[in-house]
Amino acid sequence: MELRGQRVLVTGAGGFVGSHLVELLAGQGCAVRCFVRYNSENRIGMLRELPADVQAGLEIVMGDLRDPEAVRGAMRDVSAVFHLGALIAIPYSYRNPREVFETNVMGTFNVMAAARDLGTPRVVHTSTSETYGTARFVPITEAHPLQGQSPYSASKIGADKVAESFYTSFELPVVTVRPFNIFGPRQSARAVIPTIITQALTGDEVRLGTLSPTRDFTFVLNTAEGFLRAAECDAALGGVFNLGSGFEISIGDLAQTIIRLTGRPVTFRADEAERLRPGKSEVQRLWADSTRAREVLGWTPRIGFEEGLRRTIDWIAAHLDHYRPGYTI
Repeated sequence: MELRGQRVLVTGAGGFVGSHLVELLAGQGCAVRCFVRYNSENRIGMLRELPADVQAGLEIVMGDLRDPEAVRGAMRDVSAVFHLGALIAIPYSYRNPREVFETNVMGTFNVMAAARDLGTPRVVHTSTSETYGTARFVPITEAHPLQGQSPYSASKIGADKVAESFYTSFELPVVTVRPFNIFGPRQSARAVIPTIITQALTGDEVRLGTLSPTRDFTFVLNTAEGFLRAAECDAALGGVFNLGSGFEISIGDLAQTIIRLTGRPVTFRADEAERLRPGKSEVQRLWADSTRAREVLGWTPRIGFEEGLRRTIDWIAAHLDHYRPGYTI
């Protein structure tokens, strides 16, 4: 389907990835409706960082994914729904697993049920590489077993299966994208790359947890383009698509790369007591095979890893007031 000129909805629009997707969709000529979690101060999250002319054209709807009426109201008269809304912080999922399950699983059910009843032409559902857990083989294809190593990852597995069931049971036109570790401007300080960058820019030492886990980091604009390709590709319906860069880097090597790019004389050390997940919950290795996305969606990462890091460093350097130096995940 062609999205240009269509009205679309983005849930989780005020988040890091959601705000970039909103900006991309607006640039494609879409009328973008943004579903943002209600708050008493009427904050719109990272949408506030978008250019003023883009913000002026957005339709903001406040609500909660757990409220089926709010979700249904936001989804009326749209041609596509990009479902990014979720509680994504893994440490938070240890403390409040019920809220995470209610938001991520039942929130996804509400989106899928409304799409079925309203006849929404296209739904793009957001998964996560955390659903794979520690890699049993690499690179990880979409056939890799799903492993719930945290309440967050278990909730996203549940959400993925809700989307799958609505495709198989009701022929809902849904596509699932499974991004690997996304980074870029506007990302929260709870994520590892902003944490390293903030410390590297403001001090003489970077403190990290365990240095050995590896991740497949993907620049946020590449991921947003993957969402767009998934929505427009009719052959993708019912499919699951990894969106990753296709290489892995350890957290220790990542820190060294960031320090080199900042050009500052910074050292780093492991601080295991502060940063480790529970032992059985730690995901040791993630490395994407995105062959299916390349072959079906025609998607490949356009912006390289180090170029993405440079853009992220520049953005954080200009927005240090958004971060707390020394903050640890």
